[in-house]
Amino acid sequence: MEYNYIKSLHLIFVITWFAGLFYIVRLFVYQIEAQTKENPARTILSDQYKIMTKRLWYIITWPSMILALGFAIWLLALRPFWVADAWMQVKLAFVVALIFYHIKCHLIFKAHYNNTYKYSSNWMRMFNEGATLILFSVVFLVILKNAVNWIYGTVGIVVFSVILMLGVKMYKRIREKK
Repeated sequence: MEYNYIKSLHLIFVITWFAGLFYIVRLFVYQIEAQTKENPARTILSDQYKIMTKRLWYIITWPSMILALGFAIWLLALRPFWVADAWMQVKLAFVVALIFYHIKCHLIFKAHYNNTYKYSSNWMRMFNEGATLILFSVVFLVILKNAVNWIYGTVGIVVFSVILMLGVKMYKRIREKK
């Protein structure tokens, strides 16, 4: 019984963590695009996006990550035999990748807060798909719990990624024509 409550809390915070990661990168896109505006719009938008990203990052995303990982560790302490399962080892590798993704977002957040913009809005749109790929991979792993079926899922994810990238490029062309 305790296990199901902890699992529920873990899932809730995983969902809010991903929501924060998806939205923060979208805000990065808006911050970058705001830099192309004339003043006073640039200043007004930049200041507003800084407020929004700071609140999202420190009030939702960081706490969600910490709580999701905390509940995950608790779950593994209750069922330590899972660590020996191949699907769990692959899932944990994706979790490590997600933590690195989170850290990269933090570095971008700090740079933008200091008015340093290293990436284009198109690069940021592509970067946003990293969290999507990790999400798809982890969901397939958790549901299928099978390394072979997971490989088929991964092939599907790669195909899905290519379609997403083509969609982003098409969207860019449509925007450029306007």
